Amino acid sequence: MGETEQRPTAGSRLGAQENAGISTLEHGQKPPMTPPGKLVSIKIQMLDDTQETFDIPQRAPGKVLHDAVCNHLNLVEGDYFGLEFPDHKKMMVCKMNNFQLHVVVKFVVKFFPPDHAQLQEELTRYLFALQVKQDLAQGRLTCNDTSTALLISHIVQSEIGDFDETIDREHLAKNKYIPHQEALEDKIMEFHRNHMGQTPAESDFQLLEIARRLEMYGIRLHPAKDREGTKINLAVANTGILVFQGHTKINAFNWAKVRKLSFKRKRFLIKLRPDVNSSFQDTLEFLMASRDFCKSFWKICVEHHAFFRLFEEPKPKPKPVLFSRGSSFRFSGRTQKQVLDYVKEGGHKKVQFERKHSKIHSIRSLTAQPSEQHTEVPKQVSDSARAYGDSNDAAAVQSCRQGKELKSSPEDTGQHKSPSLKKSPKEGRKVDGAVVSTVEEEEEPAKDRMQQNRPQSQQPSTGSLTGSPHLSELSINSQGGPSVANMTLSPNLSPDAKQSSPLVSPLLNDPSCIRADDEEEVKRKRFPTEKAYFIAKEVATTERTYLKDLEVITSWFQSAVSKEDCMPETLKNLIFSNFEPLHKFHTGFLKEIEQRLALWEGRSNAHIKGDYQRIGDVMLKNIQSMKQLTIHLRKHNEILMELENGIKNSRKLETFCRDFELQKVCYLPLNTFLLRPLHRLMHYKQIMERLCKHYHPSNVDFRDSRAALAEISEMVAQLHGNMIKMENFQKLHELKKDLIGMDNLVIPGREFIRLGSLSKLSGKGLQQRMFFLFNDILLYTSRGLTASNQFKVHGHLPLYGMTMEESEEEWGVPHCLTLRGQHQSIVVAASTRAERDKWTEDIQMAIDLAEKSSGPAPELLASSPPDNKSPDETTVDQESEDDLSASRTSLERQSPHRGNTTVHVCWHRNTSVSMIDFSIAVENQLSGNLLRKFKNSNGWQKLWVVFTNFCMFFYKSHQDNHPLASLPLLGYSLTLPSESENIHKDYVFKLHFKSHVYYFRAESEYTFESHHSSYSE
Repeated sequence: MGETEQRPTAGSRLGAQENAGISTLEHGQKPPMTPPGKLVSIKIQMLDDTQETFDIPQRAPGKVLHDAVCNHLNLVEGDYFGLEFPDHKKMMVCKMNNFQLHVVVKFVVKFFPPDHAQLQEELTRYLFALQVKQDLAQGRLTCNDTSTALLISHIVQSEIGDFDETIDREHLAKNKYIPHQEALEDKIMEFHRNHMGQTPAESDFQLLEIARRLEMYGIRLHPAKDREGTKINLAVANTGILVFQGHTKINAFNWAKVRKLSFKRKRFLIKLRPDVNSSFQDTLEFLMASRDFCKSFWKICVEHHAFFRLFEEPKPKPKPVLFSRGSSFRFSGRTQKQVLDYVKEGGHKKVQFERKHSKIHSIRSLTAQPSEQHTEVPKQVSDSARAYGDSNDAAAVQSCRQGKELKSSPEDTGQHKSPSLKKSPKEGRKVDGAVVSTVEEEEEPAKDRMQQNRPQSQQPSTGSLTGSPHLSELSINSQGGPSVANMTLSPNLSPDAKQSSPLVSPLLNDPSCIRADDEEEVKRKRFPTEKAYFIAKEVATTERTYLKDLEVITSWFQSAVSKEDCMPETLKNLIFSNFEPLHKFHTGFLKEIEQRLALWEGRSNAHIKGDYQRIGDVMLKNIQSMKQLTIHLRKHNEILMELENGIKNSRKLETFCRDFELQKVCYLPLNTFLLRPLHRLMHYKQIMERLCKHYHPSNVDFRDSRAALAEISEMVAQLHGNMIKMENFQKLHELKKDLIGMDNLVIPGREFIRLGSLSKLSGKGLQQRMFFLFNDILLYTSRGLTASNQFKVHGHLPLYGMTMEESEEEWGVPHCLTLRGQHQSIVVAASTRAERDKWTEDIQMAIDLAEKSSGPAPELLASSPPDNKSPDETTVDQESEDDLSASRTSLERQSPHRGNTTVHVCWHRNTSVSMIDFSIAVENQLSGNLLRKFKNSNGWQKLWVVFTNFCMFFYKSHQDNHPLASLPLLGYSLTLPSESENIHKDYVFKLHFKSHVYYFRAESEYTFESHHSSYSE
């Protein structure tokens, strides 16, 4: 007997394990019956354009084929997908003998969730990304050129990796993502340049973040006519039934408004719930091409409603004995809630998968032990197949998750230092812009310098992203943000430390404030100088600050709450029961890190070398333990919302929280401390990325460091969606405290984009005004004369229907813009061309987003009517006596914080800041000792410095509970001191704004570079 030839499957072709019968059914759920009989071969076209053949019993229902495909791909979240005929007219729900067997059936995304963060598996997000790619190519997903180019740039990043102009052009020439792609190639490459270091998984995340905000995302149009015979298109989404005219949405019927869906022959009927405020009839009728089309669309609607709205699968309708009336069709399968619950319970094992189109390694969420040997990453082939995981297959458990394609260079070993940093300030300036590295050293620094200019908000796994889903596009268009300090430093500064953080300096442990330079040099030589050591110290110093921030809640706030009967017990328990476990864990974490550093520095067991000169094992152990705290981290959005609701409903609690924010220990807004645990996860990820990039793969600490990076990246990805929403929620509430005349600033769907100072042209000339840009409205205000220094809203312009044009020649004002709304126009001028460009891009982006919404925003000003004055009117917009007593809102009483917020700094410095900048700021936080020198002083003063929220906070030591002083850095420039300033020391940088000049001295090259990178972000 000859051996039977085995046909390779998608799973085997991709290197996935053989399926060992691992069931994805929930407990008590039975698989569909597979009728016996003749087998037929069905061809399935996968999302990666490959075709697979399945042998199915001829009389089997469609669910058998669907389950076979999902099991073949080892797809855990297969409920989001379905089978579709090539003509897209029917979903595959019938038996096999109901269609011609030679037809190729497509495996497609069937249910598009409102937030892709609900997709727990990386493979699922990858398949969704492939669907977006197909929709772009087929013209289903329509959007403007900027959004299209941005989407394609993320696809390119996931397929070929970091930007290289030659490779990019060749790749775009071979791959056509959209018709007439040539016109957008330059813009695609411009965006791709900004994605340096972004992994394929992160690119998928960003791609979906942008796509889900597009009006046509996941939309499948079904031709119909209304009662007047007008041609329209119907579609169904997770929110309800949508009506389109062409590709423009003209109406939407949310599921909550729909009472009944039915069809009668070719007529599709929507019966609405009674609403006295609605102008719609009780029953809406649409005419479709045929009864089959009408019934097919009705079934799709029933399935979407059940999947997104029901908690469990609906029970089948009992069949009548004699007569049947109407269809007995019901949705069969798990609902979205059941899918989410199943995945969260961890009823499956995660295994690796690979991408067909990607040349970059991407391994699915893998666990590791500190000393476990890493398995080799297989070659990239395809990602449409993936295994559930065999409980008996130990190969499913890997020792790391590949976060990036790691490269090594001489610079990575920590043996080379930037020549410009070891020279005097004058010599450092001479090499600025010059190529000083050797041939061997040039390749990696050149790549890193490009990465240094990358907006960090494009990192989906670090939150950056975008402060809001809309802002994924804005992160590119904002030209990198407000530039806390303008970078004019040598290009040879290593961008490896770009993400942040100075360290506690061993040469600064003397408690005295002024230190002799000779003493510094002696102390410096006692301690290690390798870069890995300073990265490890960065973990320790930032952990100290983080622990102090947790104590603001667990100690100071809790103590104050216990003395006042102002907070409900349920809210107390919610806050402190979720923060106390975090504080306890990180106290032990910090102790372990400090013990390791003591061994590394030789302060104890100095004879031991090598075994303790690493940090990856400590990080891996604690990050794995930290996963058990995820349940507490998921509660932070609930904590923030419940506290704000409590403040809104209780004057006593509002007063208490306001008074607590006036305490010195609360150096940031209270709700910022509530988000600190989520921000800290991004810090860990950044630090581990730098450590992995620094290490050569042969380093003894590389394996554990890479595994720790994989673990923390997975945590960040799971919590990133909630973090973006909470950051926007927190920012809206903070802005509400700074505004008078805006009672309902915080409403569902509103997202903050940018705030800053602009000059508004009136009859008296240019008047300084503070502008606030949201995704639906533009507010302009003046600084109030109230004791709280709040800003009074003077007017607003809805973005719906707004146009914008440059008008420097018309008005004779530099950097001038004219904004034309539907009912009014205003003329504004920025302080610089760069500021004008930032506002122009963000306003245009916001206008585009508003045009895609369902209509103009409602009137939102509570106490101030819209300002309909033209520039020719001669008013000065001065506040009246009524304004002094108006709008007694949260935190209005005289508050030092309200006079030193970011809004007030932008007002005084005549600059602006965007939500992207706020998101980057929470990622680039620094802690550690610096030496400070004033312009006319002789000695250097040692201070513990915390950099956060665009501000430096100065402490005498890290043990202090509150800062001695603060220095907001918005508007400051960062440079190297010149030779004439006689600062002949290493690692010195200069901060200056007008006549204010400060010099700061770091302890090492790494610390120096960290401060430069973070301040220049």
